[in-house]
Amino acid sequence: MKILKEKEAEELLKKEGFPIINGSYADSIQKCLKEANKLGFPIVLKVVAKNVIHKSDVGGVILNIKSIDELKDSYKKLSKIKGFEGVLVQKQTDGNFLLLGLKNDNIFGHVIALGTGGIYTEILKDVTFRVCPVNNNDADQMIKEIKSYQILMGARGNKKSNIKKLSDIIVKLSKLTLKYKNIQELDINPLIINDKEAVVADARIVLS
Repeated sequence: MKILKEKEAEELLKKEGFPIINGSYADSIQKCLKEANKLGFPIVLKVVAKNVIHKSDVGGVILNIKSIDELKDSYKKLSKIKGFEGVLVQKQTDGNFLLLGLKNDNIFGHVIALGTGGIYTEILKDVTFRVCPVNNNDADQMIKEIKSYQILMGARGNKKSNIKKLSDIIVKLSKLTLKYKNIQELDINPLIINDKEAVVADARIVLS
């Protein structure tokens, strides 16, 4: 088994044409400042550390950093996490958080999942599944099946999310298994979607 953590996983997805949130890796405060100035505030910092898979569980994600002083404090905080190697510096992007995933099932082969994402994914368990590959009709049905569908459609005066882009990404991800048959697991959490775009903000891939 080979595990591709966020940086490597996103590089593979980007190569295959998936929309990835703007950002880059930094292993020093100087590089972190340079990347933040390039992206523009507000930004997000995520820890890159050995043996850390769920970054939120160790306080490894700091959102909405609005100034250089906040950036320095955040970098210092993350650098204290065990196994620290550096940080991912990303542009803050607002929207709804979704989960997209693939799993190689012993019976059905590759299965794709869509659900409510973010830090409460495992608590809410709002997920629907299909056997790969799927078409846009399948993807549209999956979107309608999740509990957060009404939120995506613009509940309580919010703008309607770009459902068309989400549907296309679901189809594209399902077809990735035709090229990479050795994918055992692939997790995108979150995929951030708003009225304009849907972008991968965090990913992990397990290859056989």
